[in-house]
Amino acid sequence: MYFSLSVIHPMRVGVVLKDPPTGSVSSVTAEVISSMFTRFMNISRSFFRFFGLFQSNLISITAPRRKHNFLRAAFKTSYHSSCFFSHSPSSMDLKTVLEVLEQLAPLSLAESWDNVGLLVEPSKQRPIKTILLTNDLTVDVMDEADATTCDLIVSYHPPLFSSFKRLVQKDWKQQLAIRAIESGIAVFSPHTSWDSMRGGLNDWLIEGVGSGQVSVLRQAHCSDYQKHRLEFTSRNEEELNTIMKHIKKTENSETFQYDILRTEEEAQHVILNCSSSELTTAVQAILGNATAGQSLNITQVQQLPLPGCGQGRHAVLDDPISTAAVLQRVKKHLGLPYLRLALGNHKSLDSVVKSVAVCAGSGASVLHCVKADLYITGEMSHHEVLDAVSKGTSVILSEHSNSERGFLPVFKERLTARLSDSVRVIISQKDKDPLQVV
Repeated sequence: MYFSLSVIHPMRVGVVLKDPPTGSVSSVTAEVISSMFTRFMNISRSFFRFFGLFQSNLISITAPRRKHNFLRAAFKTSYHSSCFFSHSPSSMDLKTVLEVLEQLAPLSLAESWDNVGLLVEPSKQRPIKTILLTNDLTVDVMDEADATTCDLIVSYHPPLFSSFKRLVQKDWKQQLAIRAIESGIAVFSPHTSWDSMRGGLNDWLIEGVGSGQVSVLRQAHCSDYQKHRLEFTSRNEEELNTIMKHIKKTENSETFQYDILRTEEEAQHVILNCSSSELTTAVQAILGNATAGQSLNITQVQQLPLPGCGQGRHAVLDDPISTAAVLQRVKKHLGLPYLRLALGNHKSLDSVVKSVAVCAGSGASVLHCVKADLYITGEMSHHEVLDAVSKGTSVILSEHSNSERGFLPVFKERLTARLSDSVRVIISQKDKDPLQVV
């Protein structure tokens, strides 16, 4: 167990020697250091004894050299000291772990069509001691979760996506949800938030090709609530107050921001910002007034881009290489013996690759019309590959989940660093792509 101790008030340690020091400079220094160390330890013992925390086996004094190193750190500036011992909580609850997951990859980065976040929440909360990372939640992976007494499954792909009206045993995904609930296992899915985040799955995927100037293919934008600007004019201040009174009756009225510009005729020109979810309420309140309704103008506010975040990546390589060399690098990066390759028109294995575009999973919609010598993704349809090849772009396909699964060890390291030592993070050994070359 580790304790956390901070010396709030600076402490100055005085050293009193019973006999005047004699001998060489080094011997005198050693004697002073030894006395200083003894004095400091006496103070420390008194402090710990006062709080009932001191245990003799916490500090072991074995060598003068260790004394010297300890003193040099402890009394660095005028003998002022501040000592720190880290303390990790013995357990973490689900809410705390979810906050960590959100910090690593904000769910706001996910695509609007995606189903991300906490998908299964047990009714009886229990400490999170084991987290299982997987690319897909299958029956084999659920068996593994039960065998490892897992408390939380982080499944990259959401096992629950389409809506359903009942939980029955006929559908295998509903079976998994039922098993998770019965076993008290929470299920969380990050999916496209991992794809989009800076340093996420797509950045990891393109690193396998080589260094270069990397840019985002489909830029992510700030999820700020101010998405629409409404401009209108009221005849006077009393009329404006009536309009704003109706708007402020809404549940989230505090998120409305507006400016008032007065004209010479005492009319009130208003610029109001609101989110998409509040747009209907605001417009209805304004249209309730004839003058304001006739002058109403609505503009969608351009949201600020989030640097380094978004779907897909494009890289201009620092050192162009052949298509054959790229194939070998990608095989090594993904840990695969085979890849599927479609050479672009008039291209060969010796053709030089200067630019690469990647998108984990099924990337055709993101890679479409992107100018690059090479596309790398998990899967594309027959006709999508033909379209790319016709434009002289070669295509490497690894199968869907093979382009994603290798990121799990990277995320495991990041997650473990932010959790208590009491939480074990493991990667599924049963998770695999359903397709294989035979």
